[in-house]
Amino acid sequence: MRALIAVYDKTGVVDFARELEQLDWEIVSTGGTAKLLDEAGINVHPVETITGQPEILDGRVKTLHPAIHAGILARRDLESHANTLQEHGFQHIDLVACNLYPFKQTVTQENVTTETAIENIDIGGPTMIRAAAKNFSAVSVVIDPEDYADIISRLKDGNLKSEHRQHLAWKAFQHVASYDSTVAEWLWSIGENTNPPELTTSLNLINTLRYGENPHQNAALYKDETLAAQNAGGIAFAKQHHGKELSYNNYLDADAAWNCVNDFQDSTCVIVKHTNPCGVASRDNLREAYQLAIQGDPVSAFGGIVAFNRPIDEELAREIREFRNPNDGKTRMFYELIIAPEFTEQGLEILKGKSKDLRILEAKPLVKNHKSLRQIGGGWLSQDADSVTPEDIELNIVSKRKPSEKEMDDLKFAWRCVKHIKSNAIVIAKNRQLLGMGSGQPNRVKSLDIAIEKAGEKVKDSALASDAFFPFSWNDAVEHACQSGVTLIAHPGGSLRDQDGIDCCDQYDVGLVFTGIRHFRH
Repeated sequence: MRALIAVYDKTGVVDFARELEQLDWEIVSTGGTAKLLDEAGINVHPVETITGQPEILDGRVKTLHPAIHAGILARRDLESHANTLQEHGFQHIDLVACNLYPFKQTVTQENVTTETAIENIDIGGPTMIRAAAKNFSAVSVVIDPEDYADIISRLKDGNLKSEHRQHLAWKAFQHVASYDSTVAEWLWSIGENTNPPELTTSLNLINTLRYGENPHQNAALYKDETLAAQNAGGIAFAKQHHGKELSYNNYLDADAAWNCVNDFQDSTCVIVKHTNPCGVASRDNLREAYQLAIQGDPVSAFGGIVAFNRPIDEELAREIREFRNPNDGKTRMFYELIIAPEFTEQGLEILKGKSKDLRILEAKPLVKNHKSLRQIGGGWLSQDADSVTPEDIELNIVSKRKPSEKEMDDLKFAWRCVKHIKSNAIVIAKNRQLLGMGSGQPNRVKSLDIAIEKAGEKVKDSALASDAFFPFSWNDAVEHACQSGVTLIAHPGGSLRDQDGIDCCDQYDVGLVFTGIRHFRH
């Protein structure tokens, strides 16, 4: 039996080759792998002794030879194939262990040159892997060092059967497909500014989930390999310190909370329920931000997801653990999950004591401006992330009333919140605190009613942000907002009846700002 071993990642390869040698396998290898195995005392045959040709072009060509690929691809059940091998003096290759140049890790480094990236596109490796995978009925293909021990065990027991080789072949083709998709994505990104005519995304299973949105739905979590290589942050890569495993809905809510809290530069707490932020507050003191976030909607906050964009220390952890529901002053607040970029040792231990079921996640800050994909029946929608913040645009004051600097700060806070709330979205805020929000209603007036109701008496002198324009003004949303006590309104503008809204705000001496940007979130 003959094995061809040519790996970039040499983890465990010496022990693997030694075990094969002890099972009387002949070892053929290339370049650095052959050198490593030889130095380890393994009887290894350099690939040129098989091909009769030296490695050329700085190692670009070494295994691309009929002696290699005929040995891999020859069918054992065809006499004609056996005769062809004998005629040319070739021998079967029964196992191929190969993994590829680190292209993904290379192109995600800063300031990588095109030349360096191209030199890390593997050609011979994928060709060998595909050949071995195609002929899995007779050939074992190994692309993952984690599989070495299992293969050796099966070989010793005589239990390396066709169905297992088929699984290895699936793994090999998936590996090459992911690799090629990364190369294709990179080549497109350096030469084009449009959406590619074809798109392949590389996803790796992290774990299966207990169920999906409902118990009768199967579900799983996959990670995006490209974002993983870019160290992009996000909930899929978060570290869980405590609590039950996350459910499908936990992941959705946690992602919504983490996306929102990462949009704020100041120390901020965000509380999410059913993917909508129901409490948001920014303060220099994170403990105070947490208290004010709960006050935005204590009923919704109970059983929600709490996210912070600063580390949780001992003081904050005690506040989270002991905080009582403001509505009755007795019941301790219950949460499904808490997320932060970091925890002090004492802070983490205190939070663990709140509940054995409380999920505690440590997540890295998000890298913005990535593409998002969303499935629809029969296809996928692709778009850029909505990364626009108040600092990115020029706010156009269109009313007679010119808002103060403080009022503009409140407006920017409200507008930063509104983009994370489901349309039709309305946010009322003051002093860097979300006072009320309305979301997901078929009409904007109803969302406004809900937001005003939640804000209560605090609506006076507050700022209001809408994710899209107000199409009507008199006896409608704009006038209702003006009558409620808000002093400043922001919406994108662009309606044919914008002037009606301006006139209405002027009559009530309310400031009106056009953002020029819409924040729909469906």
